[in-house]
Amino acid sequence: MKSILLCSFALLAPVLANPPTSTPIPGEKSALSTFAMPPTRIVWSSDKGVENAENLLKPNIGQAALKSPIEPAVLSGGEGSIVLDFGTEISGYLELITPMIKDKTPPKARIRFGESVAETMVDVGERGAQNDHALRDQIVELPWLGKKMVGPSGFRFVRIDAVDPEHPVHLAEVRAMLQIRDVPYLGSFKSSDERLNDIWKTGAWTVHLNMQDYLWDGIKRDRLVWLGDMHPEVSIIGSVFGHNEVVPDSLDMIRDITPPTEWMNGISSYSMWWIIIHEDWYKMHGNLAYLAEQKAYLQKLLPRLATFIDESGSEKLDGMRLLDWPTFENKKAVHEGLQAMMVMTMASGARIMDLLDDPGTAQVCRDAEARLRKHIPEPSGRKSPAALTALAGLRDVKEVAEVLKAGGPKDLSTFYGYYVIRALGEAGETAAALDIISQYWGGMLDFGATTFWEDFDLAWTENAARIDEIVPEGKKDLHGDFGAHCYVGFRHSFCHGWAGGPTAFMSHYVLGITPAAPGFEKVRITPNLGDLEWAEGTYPTPKGVIHVRHEKQADGSIKSSIKLPEGVEQVDP
Repeated sequence: MKSILLCSFALLAPVLANPPTSTPIPGEKSALSTFAMPPTRIVWSSDKGVENAENLLKPNIGQAALKSPIEPAVLSGGEGSIVLDFGTEISGYLELITPMIKDKTPPKARIRFGESVAETMVDVGERGAQNDHALRDQIVELPWLGKKMVGPSGFRFVRIDAVDPEHPVHLAEVRAMLQIRDVPYLGSFKSSDERLNDIWKTGAWTVHLNMQDYLWDGIKRDRLVWLGDMHPEVSIIGSVFGHNEVVPDSLDMIRDITPPTEWMNGISSYSMWWIIIHEDWYKMHGNLAYLAEQKAYLQKLLPRLATFIDESGSEKLDGMRLLDWPTFENKKAVHEGLQAMMVMTMASGARIMDLLDDPGTAQVCRDAEARLRKHIPEPSGRKSPAALTALAGLRDVKEVAEVLKAGGPKDLSTFYGYYVIRALGEAGETAAALDIISQYWGGMLDFGATTFWEDFDLAWTENAARIDEIVPEGKKDLHGDFGAHCYVGFRHSFCHGWAGGPTAFMSHYVLGITPAAPGFEKVRITPNLGDLEWAEGTYPTPKGVIHVRHEKQADGSIKSSIKLPEGVEQVDP
């Protein structure tokens, strides 16, 4: 042993004498940062087998130590269980720190992550509970005097059970380890309505959590890049964070794994959303070189899309025909929405190919758009496709607004609800849009949400319990008892990026900030306060942050204070 040590020191001597200024570390550096979060409360514990649980809420050292500064919590084997609340939904891991005890046998603990308290209390297979994409229910062995990381997953609540009757679980500390892109919130929104302010922030947080290695749609389930789902997310990222590489990285990744002869994610509308996102991203950031990188792909995708139009001008797209899940089985609604999407895509494609100096493909798009506009689908009566027809200019936006306002928050989805409120904004019906936002998205906050969900229906809340409490006898379980399609019961994602649309809406339609030239060299500011007394906020651009404050005057007019960064010109509405 002595000779080995001497040999080692001899090898290290040159390095120790001349230490390098930086040591190369193999591998690629992650864009994610990690933050430790202690639990905020004990939601529930078993009647027997739990000692010193309250000590898990006390500040600790975050390190295994020969002597714990705080008496460890103990869960007796086979009967001790506890549910912890970390205060907000996060994406990341659970870290368990164990003390020094006499028995070195690794005890077994069952860990169940939950986006609701109820989700922590069920087995895999029960009412939709699953381990898809991320293991939310598993048994792990804990080290003696060490740390154990469990995950990753998306969660707010964690249940810990000691499963081995012969070996209790001793816990010096339990922490959630948040993994997130540590990027500043450059955009902001405040108004005279605190509920709307909370909704803006919740939408931003929902999308921020999904800005992982790529731009995901969910942090528990759907830890994947879905192109249609990205469109609201990209709008929110532009409003809150400005440029972030997670967007082009995700767009490029799906492009590179999807031949233009196939649909992205197997869904025809998602290839169209890819095109629309690229134009939106160019408007936000003005990076023509990046847009030009898409030219070869667009030269194949756009003409292919143009072949899915019949002689009457009606779209005939194949693949999975999806707008949002609530309209999925309504063929009339799906056709209505896809017709509008084809119109928007061909208009966008023509503008992009003009920029990329390809008049031939641009003309293919214009011809296709002209044919499509000859066919106006019969209205299905559903709000999602109606909103798209208004945004595409197939139907009068004022006329459609009456359909969208009917019933307020009824017939919405958290995904296409974004286009419903956008269409209302285009019709000048901001007050109606904000009322829907307050009722619908605010309805999730009323029941304990800290992020917005994959889907939601206000009717679910009748006689339902909050998601941050044990479901009382006689109450409905808002998580386990509802859902449909791919999100039945506990498979339902409670942090879904497509659901944050109100954040982008309030920045664009209430603060009124939109680019009037690529990269915000010019900006158009047309506020609409609805019933608000005032609103203020910031919006990131490549040239700096725009600051605005709008105040409603006694005569109903709006007085605005606007501060623009150098190089940004304001133009008339």
